[in-house]
Amino acid sequence: MISKQSWADAQLLWDYHQMHHEVRPCSVAIGLGSHDLGVAETTVELYRRGMMPLIVFTGATSPTTRERMPRGEAVHYRERALELGVPSSAVLVEPYARNTGQNISFSKTLLEEAGAEVSSVLLVSKPYEERRAYATACKLWPGVEFVSASTPMTFGDYVASIGNGQLVVDMLVGALQRLLLYPDQGFTVRQTVPDSVTEAYTRLCRAGFTSRLMADDT
Repeated sequence: MISKQSWADAQLLWDYHQMHHEVRPCSVAIGLGSHDLGVAETTVELYRRGMMPLIVFTGATSPTTRERMPRGEAVHYRERALELGVPSSAVLVEPYARNTGQNISFSKTLLEEAGAEVSSVLLVSKPYEERRAYATACKLWPGVEFVSASTPMTFGDYVASIGNGQLVVDMLVGALQRLLLYPDQGFTVRQTVPDSVTEAYTRLCRAGFTSRLMADDT
């Protein structure tokens, strides 16, 4: 049973993880692979709105996607985009990345090899991965402007879509831990984390939402 305090703390983390950017036209969109086909569908919707002429879907498989997406996350994303009417000429696939850093660096290489001129990138991810994707991209691809986007939904709606509140809160906590640790490891740029968010994170860790934490932090 998740307490009222823990739900409130998780809401704080949910709000912080999103960048709250205003979507605008960019050179390209990069859809970051995951278990969530909604990322592909949101990318398609942005394409239909004229937000970019070209899409890169990036991602191999992981333990959480191998069964559902046996051909790889990026390949399944592309297949969904084509089903929804995006022309194949507008979609590039990067099928090897196994983490967010590789998503960005491998997509950058793919676009360079394709001769694409990139001054701005629309990063499309799961809602709670917006900030880490942004921080990673800014670190690995300087000189490019990044705009973050995800499927618009409330925290409650996202929990309902996953069907497991404990798991969602665990994921929010794990994502924040990485935002706190990764700058010192050279993986992301450093971002300001409000005291209210770090305090909520600490309470959630103490309440046992730790299954997605890396081993060197409790």
